[in-house]
Amino acid sequence: MKPPFRADQVGSLLRPPDLAKARGSFQRGSAELREIENQAIEKAVKTQEAIGLESITDGEMRRDWWHLDFMLQLDGVTATANPGPKFGGTEEQPPIPSVTGKVGCSKPIMVEDFLFLKRATRKTAKFTIPSPSMLHLRGGRASISRDVYPDIDAFWSDVSAAYRKAIRNFADAGCTYLQLDDVSFSYLCDPKIQENCRRNGDDPAKLPRTYANAVSEALRERPAGMTVTMHTCRGNFKSSWVASGGYEPVAEAMFASGPDAFFMEFDSERAGTFEPLRYLPKGKKVVLGLVTTKSGSLESKESLFKRIKAAETFVPLENLCLSPQCGFSSTHHGNALSIDEQWRKLERVVEVAREVWK
Repeated sequence: MKPPFRADQVGSLLRPPDLAKARGSFQRGSAELREIENQAIEKAVKTQEAIGLESITDGEMRRDWWHLDFMLQLDGVTATANPGPKFGGTEEQPPIPSVTGKVGCSKPIMVEDFLFLKRATRKTAKFTIPSPSMLHLRGGRASISRDVYPDIDAFWSDVSAAYRKAIRNFADAGCTYLQLDDVSFSYLCDPKIQENCRRNGDDPAKLPRTYANAVSEALRERPAGMTVTMHTCRGNFKSSWVASGGYEPVAEAMFASGPDAFFMEFDSERAGTFEPLRYLPKGKKVVLGLVTTKSGSLESKESLFKRIKAAETFVPLENLCLSPQCGFSSTHHGNALSIDEQWRKLERVVEVAREVWK
């Protein structure tokens, strides 16, 4: 079976204690830290394989932030303080990217990380990168230099070109399963995010199509043998979140953006109902994010069976898969659950998928 798999995962995993400790002892990128990262990744790969997952990730264990570690290696991108909206329940807030120069991809980004993962697993190596829209969403037009980009269309053209090059680099390295992490569509379902977009100088009603076009252009030259999926959620930082609201305002645009499948958060009432799935184009798949990564409480098999059955009202079972709603550690801090609880949740995804899809 091609990805996505019936039992799949979003990507990030909790960092083991020895890796968390090493981050404070060794310089980022040092040989000493990289060796400890290698060991943590190899151990996580073995556990994923033992659980029965077919898609294997490196847990994003080399990253500080799920998105910035990639985006800050693009030409012309820097990090700035987050002006809002903010994650609740925590004083620390992730930075946001700002564009201060022409966006480009003048060198391979994270390809060596992918190659290490590919060598470490006998299953399908899955790699995750932030979506093109993440260069715009949080800061909007206000975070993109008007001196460099007086014409916003030129910005989007350069972004898509940079992503085409980055994706080609992954393809040349043998990547057959790439995921674009994209919170923009689900964030735009929230009125407070829409208002923030207006303050940034953007029209939130137009942004879903703008972001969809950027993704489509980024994927325009991807090889036929590469499966590309998109993951969207409403924020994941130390078990906190930013946005709420159902997918209805953005579903048509998101589904038209070009990926083969969509990992969609449906673990709480904040995500709304399954009704927007009626817009899913024929031949595309939805990976139902029904298992929360924000707490260690384990979902019952019966509750997951019931939710999958409800989703079948809008999408045939053969076009559905199951996963957690997000990663377990979108940043190096990790979510509020234990490593054992993390693995038990992934085991539950595999158990339920085997029973539902046999």
